[in-house]
Amino acid sequence: MDILYIEDDVEIGTWVQKKLEEAGFRVDWITEGKLPASISQYAVVVLDVMLPGLDGFSVGRRIKRKHPGLPIIMLSARTSIDDKLEGLEFADDYMTKPFHPEELIMRIEIQARKYEKTKEDVLTIRHLRIHLEQQVVINEETGGEIILTGKQFYIFKFFLRHLNQILTKEQLYEGVWEEPYREGDKTLMVHVRHLREKIERDPSHPEIIETIRGIGYRVRA
Repeated sequence: MDILYIEDDVEIGTWVQKKLEEAGFRVDWITEGKLPASISQYAVVVLDVMLPGLDGFSVGRRIKRKHPGLPIIMLSARTSIDDKLEGLEFADDYMTKPFHPEELIMRIEIQARKYEKTKEDVLTIRHLRIHLEQQVVINEETGGEIILTGKQFYIFKFFLRHLNQILTKEQLYEGVWEEPYREGDKTLMVHVRHLREKIERDPSHPEIIETIRGIGYRVRA
């Protein structure tokens, strides 16, 4: 299990990293809020509040905007209820210093199990992260949510259930609308065009929903 640990205090950081690695975690320890290029590999982020430059609250909010499901455990010597409430506005857990390493390890494992369970309903296609159960699509390049209509999401979900398969217009229409396809009906084509306008980097050169000339469409993993 990979952990991202953000702590500027060398003595505390060395101690925590050692205890986590002894427990079997792989720990990437950084000392400031400058995040790695990709943090989607991590199961949990352990984040100290007091950091040089951006404070831990600002760093945590930035992480949550781009990776809303990724668990964050805040560590802080601040014990006031106001600080705890501020941290828990975005973080999944908040521990005050000093703490016992066994408690931190247990809390990491709890958050990681929750995250793993939610990831079962999450797919990543190109620059998109799709939360199937919540019907949410995130552009991972911008961190913003792509708002789809109910029908657009249902069409996209049908594609995702048949990844890498070439689907005919008839299969798509009958699978989504649950009624026979009528030759010449442009309804599906219009919906696919609008869907591409929202999810593709360049709708005129789609990378996600491919057109298979003379047959239909395909979404590849």
